[in-house]
Amino acid sequence: MLKLEDVSVRFGGLVALNNVSLSVGTNEIVGLVGPNGAGKTTLFNVISGLVKPTSGRILFDTHDLGSMPVYRRARLGIGRTFQIPQPMHELTVRENLVVAQRFGAGKLDSVKIDEILEITGLDDKSERDASSELSLTELKSLEVAKALATAPSLLLLDEVLAGLESVGKRHFMTLLKSLHERFSLGILIIEHDLETIASLCHRVVVLNFGEVIADGTPENVFRDPEVIRSYTGAEHA
Repeated sequence: MLKLEDVSVRFGGLVALNNVSLSVGTNEIVGLVGPNGAGKTTLFNVISGLVKPTSGRILFDTHDLGSMPVYRRARLGIGRTFQIPQPMHELTVRENLVVAQRFGAGKLDSVKIDEILEITGLDDKSERDASSELSLTELKSLEVAKALATAPSLLLLDEVLAGLESVGKRHFMTLLKSLHERFSLGILIIEHDLETIASLCHRVVVLNFGEVIADGTPENVFRDPEVIRSYTGAEHA
C-alpha cells in the first residue's frame, strides 16, 4: 500500500530524515517508534504532504505522491491525526466530521458520519462544541473520527495515547483494534508506549537520528541491541 524509497528531508544544515525506506501493507498495523527528535513526525508530515522531501520517492498504491497536495493525498485514502488535538473551533463534533469528510472524501455521507460517531463513542456528543465541551480522551477520539471521515485506507496516528491515563489508553487500544477489523485499514502509528506497540502492531520500525535502525516483529525489534542503546544508552535491556 505505502512504500517509501530512500526519503531524505533537510532543513538547512539539519538532516531530519536520511534515506528512510519503509512500507505498510494493506491491512497491516506498523508501529513507528524512536527517541524524541528521531524524525517520526517529520516522516508523517512527508507522507501526508505537509513537508516536501529533499530526495527519494513516496508511493501509495499505484501513485507516486511526488509534490501532490495534501487534499489529493487525502482523497487517495491517506488519513492522519495530530498529537495535539486540533478541533475546528465554534463547530460541533458532527460539523467537524462534515468538514473533514468534504475535504477528504469530496462528498457528504451522513450515514457514514453516524457510523463513525457510534464506533468512536461520540454519538452522544455529536452536538457539543468540539473545542470547549470535550474531555482529552474525547478530543483524541474526535481526531480519529475526523481522519476516518476522510474515508482512508491508510491511517496515520500520531501519539493518540499521549497524555491519557490507563483507562483512556485501554479505551483507545480497544478502539484501534475495532477500527482495524471493521474498516480493513492499514495503520502506521507513532507511539512511545512500547507495551502498546508490542500488543497492537504486526511490525515495528525504529527511527534514530532520522535513520531506520530496525524493522521487524515487535519481539525481535525490542531485543535488538542497537534499539536498546538508542533508548537507554545501555548494552542490555
